[in-house]
Order: sequence, then C-alpha cells, then structure tokens
Amino acid sequence: MSEAREYQHIGQRTIRPDGFDKVTGKANYGADLSIPGMIWGAILRSPHAHAKITSLDVSEAEAHPDVFAVATYQDFPSVNAEAVAAGTARKDLFDTAANVLADTKVLYHGHAIAAVAARTEAAAQAALELIQVAYEVLDPVLTIDAAIKDGAALLHDNMMTQGLLEPASAASNIAARMELKKGDIDLGFEAADIIVERSYETPTVHQGYIEPHATTVRFDDNGPSMIWCPTQGHFDVRARVAQLLNMELGQIKVVASEIGGGFGGKTTVYLEPVALILSKKSGRPVKMTMSREDVFRASGPASASQSKVKIGAKSDGTITAMQASLHYEAGAFKGSPMGPGCMTIFTPYDVENMYVEGFDVVVNKPKAAAYRAPGAPQAEFAAEMAVNELASKLGMDPIDLRLKNAAKEGTQTIYGPKLKTVGLEACLLAAKSSPHYQSTLQENAGRGLAAGFWFNIGGQSSVMIHLNPDGTGSIIEGSPDIGGSRASMQMMAAEVLGVSPSTLNPIVADTEHVAYNQTTGGSRTTFATGMAVIEAAEDIVDQLKARAAELWNVTPEQVDYKNGVAYNLSSDERLSLAEICAKAEKTGGQITGRANINARGAGPSFAVHLCDVQVDPETGKTDVLRYTAIQDAGKAIHPSYVEGQFQGGAVQGIGWALNEEYVYSADGVMENAGFLDYRIPLASDLPEIETIIVEVPNSFHPFGVRGVGETGIVPPLAAVGTAVSEAIGLPITSLPCSPPKLLELIMKRG
Repeated sequence: MSEAREYQHIGQRTIRPDGFDKVTGKANYGADLSIPGMIWGAILRSPHAHAKITSLDVSEAEAHPDVFAVATYQDFPSVNAEAVAAGTARKDLFDTAANVLADTKVLYHGHAIAAVAARTEAAAQAALELIQVAYEVLDPVLTIDAAIKDGAALLHDNMMTQGLLEPASAASNIAARMELKKGDIDLGFEAADIIVERSYETPTVHQGYIEPHATTVRFDDNGPSMIWCPTQGHFDVRARVAQLLNMELGQIKVVASEIGGGFGGKTTVYLEPVALILSKKSGRPVKMTMSREDVFRASGPASASQSKVKIGAKSDGTITAMQASLHYEAGAFKGSPMGPGCMTIFTPYDVENMYVEGFDVVVNKPKAAAYRAPGAPQAEFAAEMAVNELASKLGMDPIDLRLKNAAKEGTQTIYGPKLKTVGLEACLLAAKSSPHYQSTLQENAGRGLAAGFWFNIGGQSSVMIHLNPDGTGSIIEGSPDIGGSRASMQMMAAEVLGVSPSTLNPIVADTEHVAYNQTTGGSRTTFATGMAVIEAAEDIVDQLKARAAELWNVTPEQVDYKNGVAYNLSSDERLSLAEICAKAEKTGGQITGRANINARGAGPSFAVHLCDVQVDPETGKTDVLRYTAIQDAGKAIHPSYVEGQFQGGAVQGIGWALNEEYVYSADGVMENAGFLDYRIPLASDLPEIETIIVEVPNSFHPFGVRGVGETGIVPPLAAVGTAVSEAIGLPITSLPCSPPKLLELIMKRG
C-alpha cells in the first residue's frame, strides 16, 4: 500500500448521511420512543455513600393503586438468594448485578436499591417514597489514600488483592496489582546523569455526554423481548441482560437508538435489566430515563488517579530509565482502567529500561466506566509532565528530546509486542514545523507540549450489503455510529464498488438483523467494521463479475470490473453495476455481499498536542489562547470527521485539565451533580482547535486506516498542565488547574 495511492471517494468530505435527521430533529434518541400501553419506571437511590441495608420493605409501594411492579436485587435469577442456595449463582455477575440494584450494601451516594413501574412518572416517583429502607451507616472511603491506609473501612469483606507476589492473606480495598517491566531499571538509573521524580494526581471526571441514559423495553413471552436504548454496543447489552436474567440471546432483541454522546460511558448497563424485570412483572412496556443528577451520581465516570513517576537521562538527552507507580480508583466495584494505564504510560518512548506497577483501588464512588482511551490520559499526564520537566532541566527543546527517544518501528513495548510502522516521529516533526510552534508566544503566557498513545483494537464485525434492482443499495452493519462512522462505511463501500456514496444507505441494524458486532469502542469501528464493509463489497464485485459473465456466456476470469463497470475482456461489451442488478433475476436473484470477520492488525495511534495559555494572576482563571492537535490517522477516510475527533478529544482533555472534577462532601455526597457546577468547556471558552492530520498508513487495513477516536484525549492533560506551569512559573502536579487551586498556588508563591 502506498501513501500516493489515489482514491475516488476516500479522503473526500461528503455530507454525513445521518446529518439531516439530526439537525432537523427527526432522529430518534434514547428517550424518544413511546409504545402503546407503556408505563414508567423509576429508581430509589441511596442517600448514603456507604451503608449496610439492614431491611428493605417494598410492600407499601406494591400496594399503591398506580404501581404495576417493583424490582429488587432478588429479581436477578442469576445471583439472587435462591441461586446462591442452589449453588447456581453466577459469581462473575455479582458486581454487575449489585451495581444495577444494590444487594446488602450501598456503596456510593445514588446507588440504585429498588425500582417501581407505575401508570405515570409522577406516580412512580410517589411510590418510591413508600419503600422503607433501614441502613447501618458506615464511614465512606473517598480517596485512594483513605482506601489503602491501615485499618481502612472495607467496601467488600471478601475482596482479596489479585496479582501480589504472594497470595493475599486478608481482605483489602486494593482489588488488583499489575507489574510490567523491561530491561533492568536499576542499571538504567545508575547510567543517568539527571533524574526527575514527582507525584501527580488527576480527579474523578465524567464523559459529559449530553444525552442521559434511557431505555424503553417490552417483555414478550412469545417472541424476542425488545430493548431500545442509546448504547455503544447493543449486542453487549443483549448479552449482559441475558446473563443477569437467565435468558437466551435469542429471547432478546436490542435496538440501538441514535446516541447523544457516549465516549465510553455507554458501554455498560444501568436501566435496561431493571426495566425488563418490571416489564415482565407488569405485562406492560416500561420506559425509564435518568435525570442529569442521576447520570452524575450513578453512572460510570473516569477514574481518579495518583501516580509517581521517575525518569533518568544522560546529559545528551538519552533517556536511560522510566519508572512509575500508578493507583486508579475503580469506584465501588473492581475494574478501573489501571491495566491500559500501565501499558500506555511510557509507550511513546524507545527506552531500554522500564518498570511500571499499577493498583486497582475501590472507593465509595460510582463504578468507573470507560472514557476515551481509558486509563491513558491519567498515566500519560504524569509521564509527559515529567518528560517536559526533564527537557527543561536538560535545556533541550521538548520536541527534540522526544525525537531523540521516540518510539518507532521495531520498538519493544513494555506490554509485549514490537511496534510496526507508526507515526510518532512524523507527528513530532509536524508539530515542530507547525505555524503554532513557530509562532511567538504572547507575553505572560505559557506553552505546553505533550505526546499521547493508544493501542486501537480490531475485533468482530458483521456486514451485509444488499443491492437493489436499480443499483442502489443498503449497508447493513451493527456498529452504533458515535462519530460519523456511517459516512466512512458508505465511502469505503463506494470506493470498492465504484459507485457514488449517496447510492448506498448505511443502516445500523438491531441484534436480530445482523450478526454479532463488538461494541463501538477501542477506536475499532472504521478499522474493523470498515474491513467487513470492504470484504462484503469485494464479495459483491466477485458476484457482479460472475453475473456479467453469465449474461455474456463467458467465464468470470474473462471479466474485469473497474469504477462500477464490468468489462468483457474478449469483446467491447460492458455493463454497469445498475445494469447487472436490473438483470439479476435472470442470473440467480438479487445480489447480497456478506462479511463476518474478526479483524486483526489494528494500527496504534500517536498524537502530539500544543497548547498556549494565559493565567490571570488576580483570579486564577486560565484562558486557552491557541491549541493544535496533531495525530496519525493512517488514512483519513473522511477528513472532516477525523478532524472532529481530534478536536473533540482535545476539548474534553482541556476540560479535564482546567475545570472538571467530582466534588464530594465529607460524607460522600457529590456536590456538583449538574452542568451548572460541573464545568465542561463551552465553545465560547476556547479558540478554534487547529488540526494537522498525519497519514502513516496501517498496512493491515486495505485503505491504511488507524482508529482516531481515543488518542486525542491523551495529550491535553499534560499539554495544558505544562502550559499553565510555564505561565505561572510553578510546577503543576494536580489537576484540575481550576481558578481556586491556581490562585492558592500563586498566593503561596507571594
């Protein structure tokens, strides 16, 4: 594959096929569906962050004349008391079930305890007040330090730390430990002329999607029960609900509505299994929605973290050793992105000696969920801040320091594989020659730079392409579109078939109408589902050649196909795709191409970001003056949407760095559970995010694609943090760089 390859449609800026419906309000999102006979579900949530449930009485709610059903943890047949007594309980589902509806303990403020379904929303809310819950309130554990100290209150009495050198002998709030190493870290530091060692912190933050969680369900004894919801992975919703309710996959159909943002936060279940229980009990369709406050208090945010980083280098800038200790908050149940954090923290560097230790720590906050490149922003904030400090102490340009040590083809990663062709050096060179980096910094401003890395994944995708008798067609796929992927699928199919993209209608099908697709996440969709689209289109090309051969009474080998036209190599005859489709009934029926693949060879992605800021010394307020995101896309299928991903990741990372954080009271109540007080960046807060698309093709994809959705959120934390540090002349080790925190630093300096 060559970068110089010319394409007919790939790389164009076509109109988004779902755009009209979205800008005109025709698109149907999670809360937009109504079904005849539908009733409303509501959830009772805990007022405490940590407490034992000593009794739960739902009888008064059940007796309410407008209440049709009540659900509790005991309605999960896979894990309830009956299953435990019978020895059939699914231990792997205990945490999932207890997060959806608490069992014997509430583990965060807002933890769901019970649910009701009633004739109206008002009746459902009134019925919640009839549920009687008695608590034994316990001390909340709200920070990593509090969770790991001796004598800390335990969230789970039976949780033993996994991954220790010796098996754990007592329960702990540390769920797991991970260790990665490469070379000899002690020898690496012995060879260093200069060492930088610091500790860093990042806060709990939310993905900030605009659409709350919602679902409408209809239980059906005689056919598949339907679940309609905004999700990044409707096949995984089906699987998890089936597991919790002991149902077969074929008994559930999940329809993915349009999704008003996800960023990793809509890859799990909260309402769906509860609503299905209520629908089964009531015999009615049930609709449930989360309020914005519910979303903040009881859906999965990104983990807070504490990191210690130590980096050694020779005086010429050669990095000899990189070491880190990373602690991640998992929330109430184990499963933080500690692993990816450990794997990504030093991957931008080709260094012989590395050592990383990670810890997964439970605290009395909602269970963490994915958030674009989960784990990497927290880890690489620490690493990149330390690398920038190292550059300063060495008197080196921070880009030159990175170029001297940059990961490249053949670099041995700490997590296992050697890198294939990657674009970090190209991104660094593009940054160095960019108008932004060449510009003069404003007076009293600071400039920061940081690199970032994300693996990207492949996985299972299934696609069908149906051609109509007039040559138009439908692309039936199963990857929810959260970033313009419909357009990419349309363009890739059109490229192979040699037709206009507008003649192909991309459809995200429900779980009944297309085979299994993994979740839209891991930056996999344009890569993996795109490969399936290409394979399905190539299947169609083979069929078109065979059909044309039959019409011409020649062999398929005597037919060529280019730009939507079949050519008879033994004569001057030709047939367009539309002409072949029009005669398809004479050659065996209408034409469908299929692909069911498990895509391999996802190309890793690197990014480099530049940020200029100015800090008001009287208020601590930070203004972003200029921002540039540079990233390797492999090949940008639709450059506008690639740029949008770069910009979106940058904006979310800027918010994480400057203002966003969960603020808790001493008793574990989140005090800023709304967009008024949880301050995400607005368009008016920021300059236009400049973008530079670097294209170093991924040889494992027919068009060179690398996923781009996640890497862009990794560099901003350190790029902004370094810029703020430069602007105020003080080290930044803790995010966010909010006005009160910066003002305190400035005043302490005097």
